[in-house]
Amino acid sequence: MASQFGTKIKELRAKKGIFQRQLAAMLDMDSPLFSKIERGERTAKKEMVLKLATILNVDKDFLLSIWLADQVFEMVKDEEVAINALNISKNEIKKNREQ
Repeated sequence: MASQFGTKIKELRAKKGIFQRQLAAMLDMDSPLFSKIERGERTAKKEMVLKLATILNVDKDFLLSIWLADQVFEMVKDEEVAINALNISKNEIKKNREQ
């Protein structure tokens, strides 16, 4: 199943008219690995997300949010109490930021 991050990267890449192999070269990685990231079969590293934001000229926080959301989803998708856990985490993050 394609990830939100992979789908967004593919969309942004196509909009810029950049081929997978070109973007992979800009990231200093091989094309098959980049293809797996776009298809959601592999997870990108945070450093790669930041480079992609620069290359694709998009807000890094926007891209990081999608990337992180995919990771959270993978972790909790099969849990019956996922929504409750996410709400608790949301409240804890807010409290932590207020301190």
